[in-house]
Amino acid sequence: MNQFQIAGNERIAVDLKTLLDLAKPAAALKLGSGTIRASQGGHYLSRFKGRGMAFDETRLYQPGDDVRRIDWRVTARTDKPHSKIYREERERPMFIAVDYRASMQFATRGVFKAVQAARLAALLAWAAWHQGDRIGGQIFAEHGCQEFKPQNGKAAVLRFLNALVRPDFAGDPVTGLDQPLARLLHHARPGSRVYILSDFRGLNAAAENHLAYLARHCDIVLVQIFDPFELALPASGRFRLVDRWRELIVDAADRRQAEAHRQRFEQRQTLLQRLSKQLRLSWLQCSTQQLPRLALGPTLPAPGGRA
Repeated sequence: MNQFQIAGNERIAVDLKTLLDLAKPAAALKLGSGTIRASQGGHYLSRFKGRGMAFDETRLYQPGDDVRRIDWRVTARTDKPHSKIYREERERPMFIAVDYRASMQFATRGVFKAVQAARLAALLAWAAWHQGDRIGGQIFAEHGCQEFKPQNGKAAVLRFLNALVRPDFAGDPVTGLDQPLARLLHHARPGSRVYILSDFRGLNAAAENHLAYLARHCDIVLVQIFDPFELALPASGRFRLVDRWRELIVDAADRRQAEAHRQRFEQRQTLLQRLSKQLRLSWLQCSTQQLPRLALGPTLPAPGGRA
């Protein structure tokens, strides 16, 4: 049985009805770093300066500037001709990348990290739909990747939600984050807002390079999903952790093992914090116990640092 279709247990399986029911609470989320304007002009301010309706700045007049855009007040005050510059308003596509790798099939409390990622992705997709944005996405696991070209309308949301429940992976196997991020470079168009939902295990130098290149042209939000057990071991007890290939016994009473466990998680946090500052990304965190809508909203931060 497909691991994402296990009936009767929404803690370990992605449930379509749950994803559909998130449409209403998603309406309260406010997405995007720009101000919503008139719907005919698009919902977000682009990075390209031109003759739009949103005033951006006043600068010294340059040959070729439209004389109708001269700022007469600043010109009179400085005795030098200045032009008003406007920022074009354009529709903004959203691209949601969802990590379904083996490390996401884990939780000690709440829901599996993969289930939490699917619920967060559904909230984002519905919120984008409420705001009239195009919705696209990527789902990746060891079996490969599945991508969706950004499209308008409810049908695009439903197509993405169905894929979250029954992914149809293709292409080369995925062993780390560098492979899906490399694919994002080809699928996420410049000007997109990109959400990456993952535990960010396997974030190597190649993946960092792909993120840096992607950040030049897109606004990126990293949403880190973690289980409380990853943050810190309980004070005592022996725990048996298994997956399809390995078995691991963790002894919380072994303080050296507990400290090494804590340091590994902190190292990942430090790396994500450094990347968010260096590349001007947003970084959110969501526990497997947390309500997804509380992790995301009601207003998501603008790119540039940790939430």
